[in-house]
Amino acid sequence: MSLPENTTVLIVGAGPAGLTAALSLAHHGCHDFVIVDAAVKGQNTSRAMTIHSATVEALASIDAVDGLLSQAIKGKSMRITSRSSEIFDAKFDPLKQYSAHPYALYIPQIVTELVLVQKLQSLGVRVQRPHRVVGMKQNENNSRITDVSFEDGQVIRARYIIGADGARSIVRTIAGIGFSNPDSPMLDNDVMTQMVVADVTFEPEPVGPFTLEGHLIGTLFSGNFFMVIPLGNHFNTELTRDGKPATKSIFRIACGIHGEAPHAPPKEYVQHLIDTYGPACITSNPSLNPTPVKVDQVIWSSRFRTRSAIADRTFTRLGAAIFLVGDAAHIHSPFGGQGMNLAMRDAIFLAEAVTKHIQTSAGNPDVDDTILREIADTRHARALEIIGYSKTLLKLASLTYDSYAWWMPCSGGFIRDLILRILNRFNFVQSKVAWGLSGLGRR
Repeated sequence: MSLPENTTVLIVGAGPAGLTAALSLAHHGCHDFVIVDAAVKGQNTSRAMTIHSATVEALASIDAVDGLLSQAIKGKSMRITSRSSEIFDAKFDPLKQYSAHPYALYIPQIVTELVLVQKLQSLGVRVQRPHRVVGMKQNENNSRITDVSFEDGQVIRARYIIGADGARSIVRTIAGIGFSNPDSPMLDNDVMTQMVVADVTFEPEPVGPFTLEGHLIGTLFSGNFFMVIPLGNHFNTELTRDGKPATKSIFRIACGIHGEAPHAPPKEYVQHLIDTYGPACITSNPSLNPTPVKVDQVIWSSRFRTRSAIADRTFTRLGAAIFLVGDAAHIHSPFGGQGMNLAMRDAIFLAEAVTKHIQTSAGNPDVDDTILREIADTRHARALEIIGYSKTLLKLASLTYDSYAWWMPCSGGFIRDLILRILNRFNFVQSKVAWGLSGLGRR
């Protein structure tokens, strides 16, 4: 498909960040934009699962949340457990004193993207595919325009470029922006380096308090963490294997890994993780589970690294104003489910600032970049906060039950669990944890 020769804004990447940037531009009155993606079609994988309260609010502010609300599971809490009992329950309902959306939305990323694409299409906008950026250079005739070249030889001249093209961002690379861990290049040896994530069904279907919809279950184990989100049959049409919808209830599971994991972990590998680290009620071990269950189908599986990195800056000029959002700007541990949420909020607030700059420059072509630098600096600082928050959660989850010494028969994991069980008695502590997860204090 041919691309226009000129556009005011070019969005590179049509994941959640790019799609949200496009919706925010349209909402704030900018309609001269093009959104491109290198893939022939959106990825048919589950990936990110949680949309927190602050992001729901941000999406509502650009009239882009109704489709998600109609399809998602409204999360009631995040429960921290041992393999058989509750340790801490962070209930989301107390957030109603701060937000009209006191819940998390549990919805696979593929469904999130489908909903956002449909919203864009209702506004007359289509993602242009497949178009891979291969070069950017300042226009010879206008120092405020960049010529963006594509693999198929086409060129677009743009005044603003939003790089939402993922952790291996070509926009970031061509712009010469560094990307590194803000603290140290390596994680401690005792911290999980990867996570295996999978969508599975069981035979027979498991029962018990840790299999109820609306709750994210985080099970602590010595030096490890196992997560379960029961999805029921809500997304069986979208989550398919070999083109065939699942017929049983689907469960999202995730487990920390020390060392290397397979790129697409097979059924046997996933079963081993569940039996070793998962809640007793979803294991196949009769000594743990009176009604043993086994993985019936692995609909999708993958691995993710828990490393963190952030771009040296998220705004620069190469003729056009160039911005980075989402994974192109920052990556971090999946603990706390903050990555996609930060990306979408970045995109919404950035697009609003870009629209203001466009409107201001219409009356004053020599307007400076103060508006753009301020939003870029603000979002960069917010990303550093989130990276620190997710690293703290990762370190807490990685505590072991190994005794400190023979003369001190206690461990970091034991102390953590004891403190959490005590704090679970206090509603205000539960509310504070829910507040931290919600993002309402760090929009």
